[in-house]
Amino acid sequence: MRPLLGLLLIFIGCTFALYLLSTRLPRGPRLGSTEDTGGRFVAERRGLGIGSESLWFPSDLAELRELSEVLREYRKEHQAYVFLLFCSAYLYKQGFAIPGSSFLNVLAGALFGPWLGLLLCCVLTSVGATFCYLLSSAFGKQLVVSYFPDKVALLQRKVEENRSSLFFFLLFLRLFPMTPNWFLNLSAPILNIPVVQFFFSVLIGLIPYNFICVQTGSILSTLTSLDALFSWDTVLKLLAIALVALVPGTLIKKFSQKHLRLNKTGSTNNLHRKKGT
Repeated sequence: MRPLLGLLLIFIGCTFALYLLSTRLPRGPRLGSTEDTGGRFVAERRGLGIGSESLWFPSDLAELRELSEVLREYRKEHQAYVFLLFCSAYLYKQGFAIPGSSFLNVLAGALFGPWLGLLLCCVLTSVGATFCYLLSSAFGKQLVVSYFPDKVALLQRKVEENRSSLFFFLLFLRLFPMTPNWFLNLSAPILNIPVVQFFFSVLIGLIPYNFICVQTGSILSTLTSLDALFSWDTVLKLLAIALVALVPGTLIKKFSQKHLRLNKTGSTNNLHRKKGT
């Protein structure tokens, strides 16, 4: 009971801190608001007003684009605050294994550009996942084992089989597109995975995934018409995304043949979930 209470207190404290960051915004430029079909201002309804309303996590692409436009305008006068707010929101989602970090990856591309956004997402993903690792180690081991006993047992067996090449196995899991990253973050301390190997496996293994999301955000933020979609710059970016999407499969094949002990059905068939955190 004490571990659960401690985790709950930390979660409440971090949630309150993020709430203060998103509601106590320095005064920014006045932005126009459009009315929806109900006659209410969209910015007010969704909490996207700057300086008087709070900011919320986007739940779809429409809200994501609207949020990126507001933050890009606000960033002109408060660049450091937007950076702090983005990092805090990202670490909050990663640290508590909350789904939806892919939206923040896309938002990073729109706000910070393709390369700074990629660097930022790779670092934040690694740091946030490590926070999740530490929280699970301190408070969540019993909860994870009690709720996911079969998955933990399966992963434990695979980790022990590949203990001599553990780092390559962790890379394999991160590169594999259907691996549930949130579960790896929570179960890693139970499996006695060293935190240093864990950190660098996340940093390196999620580069392709982060690259695709960030590049997508960068492209969406620069499109003003359908004609812009067929510009050379956009076409080259789309080509880069397509090439990077091929990287995980190639690396998985290479690692599994040279370093790993995997059965024919793969080590993650029973862990299949959509990549979210």
